[in-house]
Amino acid sequence: MQTALLDTPIGTLTVGATARGLRLVQFPHDREPDQPLAAADPAAKPDHIAQAQLDEAVLQLTEYFDGGRTQFDIALDWYGVNGLRLTVLKLLAEVPFGETVTYGDLAKGSGAGVTASQAVGGIMGSNPLPIVVPCHRVLAADGLGGFGGGLRTKEWLLAWEGVMPPALDWGV
Repeated sequence: MQTALLDTPIGTLTVGATARGLRLVQFPHDREPDQPLAAADPAAKPDHIAQAQLDEAVLQLTEYFDGGRTQFDIALDWYGVNGLRLTVLKLLAEVPFGETVTYGDLAKGSGAGVTASQAVGGIMGSNPLPIVVPCHRVLAADGLGGFGGGLRTKEWLLAWEGVMPPALDWGV
């Protein structure tokens, strides 16, 4: 896997790609400096192909944060993601810029039933491709819900997409 650091308004993201596509987007606090980025993939193709995938992912993320992109059009490498987790994340990838869904919506849409909302919350917390697979667009029935990148980051992303007004900074 090829990796790059990308400076964004929400912090420096680690972006990783293989020859199959984007495999990793990590928030700054998601890993310790010496922690490996992801499990090795024995079927990985030559590095130049992975580098091209990485370059495209970095370009599209940069365009998103610059305000010029509302939809990602990059290959996603779902290595190690399967079952209900894969179903829910693929369903989430279809939620458009500036729109939101609830945990219950995703649970129901995945076929697991609305009672699986808590399981969907756990899946959001293990999303290997946040922003591109927009877990920030998933809300609790009664509010924002959680977010692996932190609630201030979730609020920023939702405000960026016009879903909610920017948070007031009272300097507290």
